[in-house]
Amino acid sequence: MQDATQLIPGESPLPLYVQIRDNLRRQILDGSYQVHERLPSENEMMNAFGVSRITIRQALRDLHNEGLVFSAQGKGTFVSKPKAVQNVQRLEGFGEAMAAQGYEASARVLSIQQLKPPKAVAAALDLAAGDQAVEVKRVRYLNRSPVCVENSYFPVDIGGQMFGLDLSNDIFPMLENRFGIPLGGADISLDAILADDETRQYLNLKTGEAILRVERLTHDRNGRPIDFEYLCYRGDSFKYQFRIDRK
Repeated sequence: MQDATQLIPGESPLPLYVQIRDNLRRQILDGSYQVHERLPSENEMMNAFGVSRITIRQALRDLHNEGLVFSAQGKGTFVSKPKAVQNVQRLEGFGEAMAAQGYEASARVLSIQQLKPPKAVAAALDLAAGDQAVEVKRVRYLNRSPVCVENSYFPVDIGGQMFGLDLSNDIFPMLENRFGIPLGGADISLDAILADDETRQYLNLKTGEAILRVERLTHDRNGRPIDFEYLCYRGDSFKYQFRIDRK
């Protein structure tokens, strides 16, 4: 554990448990504590930080609620494998959603090409017979661990503008801010499928492991379909969160 005397400034106006929580969160997110690594015991943290047990437990409770740590009875508190939680009440990109939760999100572009799209893609984008589309294939990372293989398809008048651009961040802000396309809503469907060889390779999966596949069709504010995606997530790294009301 790092030197606690350097972690909690004496002049900080924040409560001690918040300072401890924020310090532990920072060390978890920057990799100082690895996935499934045991955190120091409550007694060790009490001594290191010079605080009471209730203060340590308040800090750990917040980290539990954020999904950053988990406890095993009689064994201690351990770092959780990062799990992306995306709320579908608001249309937002992976990076936007993860940044709001304090995670580091990034992307690696595998390919970008203009091609004849699969029939399901052409139908979703309302393309005429013979029309081509632009496919962008990327791997998405959460805290530098691969969690998603993303195949995105765009009409050529939109996707054609993406060649040569930096696609390592969310594309939604690019559509809005660079291309001037106001986004409207999206249709989303979910299913579980077995990962193919390519997806297994990029997501470090074993043969026979299932993935969560999300199909998302995004429209502009005028209702035109502009982005159709297959988002293939590790089953242990992603959760969609819904809220529905009975009226």
